[in-house]
Amino acid sequence: MSEQPRDNPLGQLVLVRFREYGREPEALFWSFGFPILLAIGLGIAFRSKPPDVAHVAVASGNAHSAAFVEALRRDKGLSVEELPLDSGRAALRTGRVAVMITGGANGGVKYEYDDTRPDARTAKLLANDALQRGGGRQEVIGAADRFVREPGSRYIDFVVPGLLGMTIMGGGIWGLGFSIVDQRRKRLLKRLVATPMSRAQYLASYIISRLVLLTIEAVVLIGASALLFKVPMRGSWLSIATIVVVSALAFGGLGLLLAARSQTIEGVSGLMNLCMLPMWVLSGVFFSSENFPRVVQPFIKALPLTATNDALRASMLRGVPFSALWPQLGILALWMTICFAIALKIFRWR
Repeated sequence: MSEQPRDNPLGQLVLVRFREYGREPEALFWSFGFPILLAIGLGIAFRSKPPDVAHVAVASGNAHSAAFVEALRRDKGLSVEELPLDSGRAALRTGRVAVMITGGANGGVKYEYDDTRPDARTAKLLANDALQRGGGRQEVIGAADRFVREPGSRYIDFVVPGLLGMTIMGGGIWGLGFSIVDQRRKRLLKRLVATPMSRAQYLASYIISRLVLLTIEAVVLIGASALLFKVPMRGSWLSIATIVVVSALAFGGLGLLLAARSQTIEGVSGLMNLCMLPMWVLSGVFFSSENFPRVVQPFIKALPLTATNDALRASMLRGVPFSALWPQLGILALWMTICFAIALKIFRWR
């Protein structure tokens, strides 16, 4: 007689994985709620808004004070106050103004500001430009501005693929590693060895359950971002699905490798943090990995989270065809192959 579905070890193991997951409300929150809340928070914090106005003060009682104030107020990016010298310096020390402007020798101008503050340096540049134009400076080269704010160029557009990559990494490493080590610690793996179940079926149950849950997580995150912030989706859904699946397998293999011999939750937690923390920092989740020195770029590009983020951004934001993503997918496939091969070889049931 053929084997009934309810007696199939793989089907039963996958069902167990779903039941374990559904009985942990905190796991549901971190998988579905947290990435969306983080995207909403970052989207609000870095939303499109008018440029910040720089606050400057001009020392009163100087022969040129009135001319300075008049020239500065022509720049809409500046908020100008005329204050006595002592009051202006007090406002500078307390951070109420970014720059204090006083008359210099021979009709010049002197700027007092904290050069370690980026807003103060910006305010000084704006103030100096306004005063130079007020003094009759002629522009040698004509210049014009074009503000680029369409979907695809905003910070929220940059960060959503990074959040998706971070979710894939967390689900693969934490989702597999913790559960396997916890079962080993409780001696459940030892009991499972005596059942009609192969090692491949046991490990495959984790991969299948993670892929199903990750599909839901990706759709929810991308859908919420598109609905709330109009994050573009210029690539094909097939390309995105392939990137997500290959990335999930690569991180699943890494999580399995970390849990292959760990005996305690504390031990595997340390290994996971040691593995994930560099990728959080280096792989361009919240800012571009190109900010790091060129000498370390080959190492950064070889990280699986960097490959995931680069592939997701290329497909989602630029609509790069699937055939052009082979370098990133190749890196992920290499991580997947090596990690699974080593993990299956050294995996310990006891």
